[in-house]
Amino acid sequence: MFNATPEFDPQKLDEAAKRAIDHYLDPKPQTKQKKNSSQLFAVVESATTETLLANLSETLASANAMLSDLAFDLEGSRRHFALGVQQMIELSEMLANRALDIVELR
Repeated sequence: MFNATPEFDPQKLDEAAKRAIDHYLDPKPQTKQKKNSSQLFAVVESATTETLLANLSETLASANAMLSDLAFDLEGSRRHFALGVQQMIELSEMLANRALDIVELR
């Protein structure tokens, strides 16, 4: 006669339940795999927001100074272009400094 309810092996059922519980409640720590990349520079994951903003501010200040020196050696439309880029860098520097002020207040 055909049995509508399949018979389960209690040992296999216990093993399956243990695997399921271990999978969800006791996950093994996964090690991060280094990605192969041609990237030369990277930002360390442990860097704080304050450190990142301070370095951003200093980098923008350096770019501003370099472009300012270059702009005064140019003439015409190239000078206007360089001064426009310098203004965008200066605005970005102001935003970074403001964000740094907010982070330091905390």
